[in-house]
Amino acid sequence: MARIIVVTSGKGGVGKTTTSAAIAMGLAKRGHKTVVIDFDVGLRNLDLIMGCERRVVYDFINVINGEANLNQALIRDKHCNSLFILPASQTRDKDALTLEGVEKVLEELSKDFKYIVCDSPAGIEKGAHLAMYFADDAFVVTNPEVSSVRDSDRMLGIMASKSRRAELGMEPIKEYLLLTRYDPDRVEAGEMLSLEDVQEILSLHLLGIIPESKAVLNASNSGTPVILDEKSDAGQAYADVVARYLGEKRPHRFIDSKKGFLRKLFGGK
Repeated sequence: MARIIVVTSGKGGVGKTTTSAAIAMGLAKRGHKTVVIDFDVGLRNLDLIMGCERRVVYDFINVINGEANLNQALIRDKHCNSLFILPASQTRDKDALTLEGVEKVLEELSKDFKYIVCDSPAGIEKGAHLAMYFADDAFVVTNPEVSSVRDSDRMLGIMASKSRRAELGMEPIKEYLLLTRYDPDRVEAGEMLSLEDVQEILSLHLLGIIPESKAVLNASNSGTPVILDEKSDAGQAYADVVARYLGEKRPHRFIDSKKGFLRKLFGGK
């Protein structure tokens, strides 16, 4: 049976799709057959970040409506044979997603895949609700700013009360914190929340810290998940996230300010 992961947040622009692509690629590169689904009907960015936008013929909504089967709609990733993408539709609205349709697709995918990564749209409307409804695990992506953390806290409340696991009285969704666009120098300057501030508000298990990095934009523009850029700090951070999720113990990196480190090195305070 597949493990269903939702990558979610309350706010847009925090890095959900970048994270979904990186996590899915990381799991597949480790030999786990993985599919990543774009739930952002009407916008559709996952295929761009995965570099397969020109290969989209059928999409998630076509499958739900019976206009195509999964075999026709799934796109095999060009970097990894164990990874597949199920793109969203650009021409429908979010009401095209139905609970029954999503459940049927997930059940069919579960027969063949080890991990199903659901890239959730921002906010709390239908697409976001359906992305998290069937989840076993949630990667809660947030930036170190008050509005982003507050919106993530609201999503935690919704997952705790409106998921299938909550409705059936099952074990709750396992929730993990992924802190993106983190800049230790700006934290030290008081310009953004610290890791401790975010953890105090959300009280989640920290899975990883993704530093502010030009590599993320470069990877998006080239249609390559940033985790494949093994020399970049962001690529290494996402590799750490995947390793921790799979049970490995790795120390958290990219937390401390380089300026602060240099001051301590030279005897400053």
